[in-house]
Amino acid sequence: MSNSKQKVPPSGAPDEAATRAAEGMLGPNPFVGLRPQDILAAMQQIAVQACRQPMLALEQGAALTRDLLEALSGNSTLAIPKGDKRFTDPAWRDNPLYRTYLQSYLAWSKALTGLVERSELDAKCKERAAFVVSLFADALAPTNTLIGNPAALKKLIESGGASLLAGMQNMLADLEKNRGMPAQVDKQAFRPGENLAVSPGAVVFRNELLELIQYEPATPDVYARPHLIVPPQINKYYIFDLSPGRSIVEYLLKGGFQAFVVSWRNPTPAQRDWDMETYVAALREAIDAVCEISNAEDVNLHGACSGAMTLSALLGHLAAKRERLVNAATLMVAVLESSDEPQLTLFATPEAVHAAKQYSAAKGVLEGQDMGRVFAWMRPNDLVWNYWVNNYLMGNPPPAFDILYWNNDTTRLAAKFHAQLLDIFLGDLFNKPGAVTILGTPIDLSTVDCDKYVVAGITDHITPWKGVYNTARIFGGKTDFILSSSGHIQSLINPPGNPKSRFYVNPQLPADPEQWLSNAETVSQSWWEHWRGWLAVRSGEQRPAPAALGSARNPPLAKAPGTYVIEP
Repeated sequence: MSNSKQKVPPSGAPDEAATRAAEGMLGPNPFVGLRPQDILAAMQQIAVQACRQPMLALEQGAALTRDLLEALSGNSTLAIPKGDKRFTDPAWRDNPLYRTYLQSYLAWSKALTGLVERSELDAKCKERAAFVVSLFADALAPTNTLIGNPAALKKLIESGGASLLAGMQNMLADLEKNRGMPAQVDKQAFRPGENLAVSPGAVVFRNELLELIQYEPATPDVYARPHLIVPPQINKYYIFDLSPGRSIVEYLLKGGFQAFVVSWRNPTPAQRDWDMETYVAALREAIDAVCEISNAEDVNLHGACSGAMTLSALLGHLAAKRERLVNAATLMVAVLESSDEPQLTLFATPEAVHAAKQYSAAKGVLEGQDMGRVFAWMRPNDLVWNYWVNNYLMGNPPPAFDILYWNNDTTRLAAKFHAQLLDIFLGDLFNKPGAVTILGTPIDLSTVDCDKYVVAGITDHITPWKGVYNTARIFGGKTDFILSSSGHIQSLINPPGNPKSRFYVNPQLPADPEQWLSNAETVSQSWWEHWRGWLAVRSGEQRPAPAALGSARNPPLAKAPGTYVIEP
């Protein structure tokens, strides 16, 4: 193992901006949302602070005046925030008019941010106010207008106006088909079973909630113990079986593992009463089918986000019944406790939580499109304005990118399950022994003693890595915590071959996550490779691969990717 400091992405690597734009729909757990009245309340608090602290307002106003005068005179030293790619065009540096425009924008953004930071608001209110200020500043960025975007102006001239016409056509299409939001992806470029989710396999079991897919072995011999992947109930399962070369399923098969995947059914209002127990019971049936097909006594389970929550509920239930049905488990980018709250619970006030429950209860489900819109406005530069500029100002078609397609292939959450996720997460119930009852057994995750492999992303804003670290410490038994150098989705889809990939390992799990990180070893490779070795020693002996999929009791019902994944 060696440390790598290379910065050049490999040839053919996916666009990092597009991957960042897809960060989201594996979570959050729970989903509260953004209400206009909450945004307005935060704005009112800022105004009240300006009135209550007139000297602060005057000081910020004076600082803004100085910064604006320096911008006009060409002497401003305000710098573009690190990582902000909106102002990369040379005109922002070389053209005096654009340079002044940029420095003025940075000046008033700085003044508003400073007003919030120096206010007397409590920590939570200050965080909300800062978020609202950032929304306002991002929306009014000069790059979001044609005249304020030198790259768009250049293309307008070079295309003889064709880019403007194309942009107008894109906008009209989005008004009609995308509820007014700029499209993130070319939805005609992909189709599960054709260029996504193409690993050969078959549905070998089906119940009301899920289809169980078994994949064809890719090696002459396979490990005896089967592996079952439990995806989130948010979005489709094929985040684990994306394009060839970027598929976790494909990687497991090539490593000689027997791979199965759960494909959850997309609930409708008729399934409003599905809850955690419903999902756990269905998952238990799937495990029984996997064991029967593989002639195995137990399985290795792997889950991400809400799938990992379901997996954990099952583990707690099995521990309470003292059943050894799961040999080892992997939890990816999953937060089970609320001590390190993600950004998406920023507005999770009691009133907002009650409103969120009422909203989904009235409809029977929480629509995936509703979740997607709120995710977008939590990171507007990446998820809204980036596509506003590309689609409308530049007149480009939305990108064709597999993760973005998956991210936009939304699903619904049953109302009861949505409300339960809110209660579990905001009440920190998984961290309280006996607070959650699954199939008649109160669960205590500290009694779960099978080996566990927990993965987090150091730049993950959906499931912050310290929250995932705390999750790792909830369980009993031996737990290995792995910290990837990427974000939410980038941590999950992390195939070998990228010289920028690295992760951190430390066998100890002290109470302080920063202490863990300070003593961790940096490994310059994908965590998938480390995980493969971890799985190999927990997957039993090797034996000849099965000649056919399914069994007499559980015969193939349909080819992969199955039927549930394409249901509307």
